[in-house]
Amino acid sequence: MARVKYTNSDIDLMARMMRAEAEGEGRLGMLMVGNVIVNRVKADCLDFQGLRTIPNVIYQVQGGNYSFEAVQKGNVFYQRARNAEKRLAEQTIKYWRQHPSKYALWYFNPYGECPPTWYGQPLTGQYKQHCYYEPQANTCAGAYR
Repeated sequence: MARVKYTNSDIDLMARMMRAEAEGEGRLGMLMVGNVIVNRVKADCLDFQGLRTIPNVIYQVQGGNYSFEAVQKGNVFYQRARNAEKRLAEQTIKYWRQHPSKYALWYFNPYGECPPTWYGQPLTGQYKQHCYYEPQANTCAGAYR
């Protein structure tokens, strides 16, 4: 049983995003980005209310910009998905979750130390250059499903 519903085109889209956002952080870094994408589909709260599919999450616009910078600026995102990343995307959709991205809904690269909070959300940890943040307690039960 998969964590969220998906199609082959969702796998392709997610694989492209994982590579574009975290290729430099290796397999584990890409899995963590994929986990955040799946968590946002499941969350249905806060900034992610009403997002029900992987494309909804990846193409979400907030404050006039895409939530994922790679959609707007990433030439890597627009390259064909590779089999290695497709396998990682499918793994994340089906079962993969690991700290610090296990319940995270946000991540970013601060090009320095991770702030203890980001837009009021607590830091769960860091993997290489990315800092991961999960919702404040009792604000988003869906993130923990």
